[in-house]
Amino acid sequence: MRKILVTGGLGFIGSNFIRYLRECAGYNGRIINVDAMTYAADEENLKGLDLGDFETHKAWINDDSMMDAIIRNEMPDVIVNFAAESHVDRSIESSAPFVTSNIVGVQVLLDKAVKYGVERFVQISTDEVYGDLGWDSRPSIEGDVLRPSSPYSASKAAAEHMVNAYARTHGLDTVITRCSNNYGPRQYPEKLVPVVIRKAKAGEKIPVYGDGENVRDWIYVTDHCRGIWKAIIEGESGETYNFGGSNEVRNIDLVDMILGIVGSGEIEFVKDRPGHDLRYSVGCTKSEAVFGWRPLVDFNQGMQETVDWYNSSKVAS
Repeated sequence: MRKILVTGGLGFIGSNFIRYLRECAGYNGRIINVDAMTYAADEENLKGLDLGDFETHKAWINDDSMMDAIIRNEMPDVIVNFAAESHVDRSIESSAPFVTSNIVGVQVLLDKAVKYGVERFVQISTDEVYGDLGWDSRPSIEGDVLRPSSPYSASKAAAEHMVNAYARTHGLDTVITRCSNNYGPRQYPEKLVPVVIRKAKAGEKIPVYGDGENVRDWIYVTDHCRGIWKAIIEGESGETYNFGGSNEVRNIDLVDMILGIVGSGEIEFVKDRPGHDLRYSVGCTKSEAVFGWRPLVDFNQGMQETVDWYNSSKVAS
């Protein structure tokens, strides 16, 4: 792979993936970053990294003419699509941006991948496409029916169907990855973990939806990035792979854990989110068998490192 085009490379997971490519995977080829540079992007996310052969193009992935020009000029071997509207609350307030970015944007990228002979298209998805799980339900696996609950997860599920359709119709080499909740450095501060850290440091009350009983599985972002890289270089065309942290935690327990690390903080229970799913959990036996992948970062260690990073970052102020 001489060239990898990453979309959303100034966001949380995208920037950590670029860092992983340069610092851990030993990838020395050209990296082309396409980012709309919206509220969730931050050029500081790549600060201090030896970027090597690297270029950022400011563009929306749903901009057909712009994406055509970029992909025609760069001719990447692989496209890895991180770019997405991803905040559930925002999707409840207005779903239109999620349709535009998460569905139309993917369609545009797929069209260009077919047109210019991109060797592999990798779609970064989410465990939320599986929908709600009961307390006693087994973890979701790759072949399960998708049952998204929010406009956000519905848009991501639609994107997956589009990817699979292009694989079937056009013979495009595609891989889809689904991951549980990421945490770690460089996450935009509207997400739960940085919200708790920031508000606790500021002496503000920390809002917790409902009774805090909702369960999520948490994975350190570099473990996720390692899985994505495995899927890019070893994944089978047309396949989907789960990556989870094996850390199922109630929201209230997660908040208590962070407050214990920070050393202070007060919880305030607030009105629950509409359609709030009770539990997500992903089974990763397929990724373990195919790639020999498993999460390596201990949850307590990872959360301590995350708090330490935000304590030393402008984001936490």
